[in-house]
Amino acid sequence: MKNVLLLGATGSIGKSVLSVISQNKESLNLIGISFNKNVSRYQEILEKHSPDYVYIEDHDSFKSLCSKDKERYLNGDEELERLINRDDVDIIVCATSGFAGLKTAYIASKTGKKILLANKESIVAGGDLILSLAKANNTKIIPIDSEHNAIFQCLSGEKSTEDVKSITITASGGPFINASIQELQHVTVEDALNHPNWKMGKKISIDSATMMNKGLEVIEAFWLFKMNPSKIEIIVHPQSIIHSMVQFKDGSIKAQLGVPDMKIPIQYALTYPRHLSSNWERLDFFKCGDLTFQEPDFERFPSISLAFRALDLLGTAGTALNLANDITVGLFLNEQILFTDIPRINEVILEEHPWIENPTLEDITNLEEWVKEKIYNL
Repeated sequence: MKNVLLLGATGSIGKSVLSVISQNKESLNLIGISFNKNVSRYQEILEKHSPDYVYIEDHDSFKSLCSKDKERYLNGDEELERLINRDDVDIIVCATSGFAGLKTAYIASKTGKKILLANKESIVAGGDLILSLAKANNTKIIPIDSEHNAIFQCLSGEKSTEDVKSITITASGGPFINASIQELQHVTVEDALNHPNWKMGKKISIDSATMMNKGLEVIEAFWLFKMNPSKIEIIVHPQSIIHSMVQFKDGSIKAQLGVPDMKIPIQYALTYPRHLSSNWERLDFFKCGDLTFQEPDFERFPSISLAFRALDLLGTAGTALNLANDITVGLFLNEQILFTDIPRINEVILEEHPWIENPTLEDITNLEEWVKEKIYNL
């Protein structure tokens, strides 16, 4: 039996993780969770799973619950670190959304435990720091976003990444795959949240619409798989059946396929290296139709180019791009900026931020205030 600590339990990834745990009760136990302030969703989790430990980021929500059970409820950075380092925690799922996930991933990387990483922003912002700590502490990191989990599976069993010619990250193209630049200028929030294939939270749905999610995935792949940016490519694949591919120097290609369901990569990561039985939907080749591919349009979706630019700069470039995107997506969701303003503002922050070549965690954290002030004064 493996005890699972789920950080970010009330989000869309958290929901899928809980479904996997429910289907594997003989081998997986939810020992603890964290959430911000979605108390109603937490009550549902409590009734079904009854975790021993509950870390609550929002202090007001914590105060309202801890009066009922002081032993179960935790709050504050010290309590979070103590929870992550508990001896009875075997697997840590880092599913806290946005830049806030950097803190938990940083702490978890020092534990020597198995980390399931859903928060790509933590690697984009602090990849060198987190992966260096993970290596020094023998911490195993397994990505659970579908694309990087697919690459992880394709590379499994290979003796050396030196044999890899390229890795291909597939993109659905989002809801605006065929939209013109003029049409993109009039996109509404409702339009952008209407993803054709995946059911996701608001933030990642907007990232998919701008294709910033693919840009962030390029940066994440650079760090996770030690892959030169010139070997990383993106192909638009609207059906979302092939999740990613690896091409080797001999011309052979490995691809990981499946229905677009996050529970599949999550279960593989939780039960790695096994592929255990599940009752999820299966891919039916006779019903899925044709699989098509097209080149990404960097003019209509400049967010991808921004990611490659961040890899040219390294240092704090990934942090600045990630922070800017968190803020601009929030502004768009609040209808304060246009859809096309998101990459435009992100580029300004990327190019004008006070760049640091070898940032510390404090440098990365401090950059947030500069980015906020700059954006709100543009």
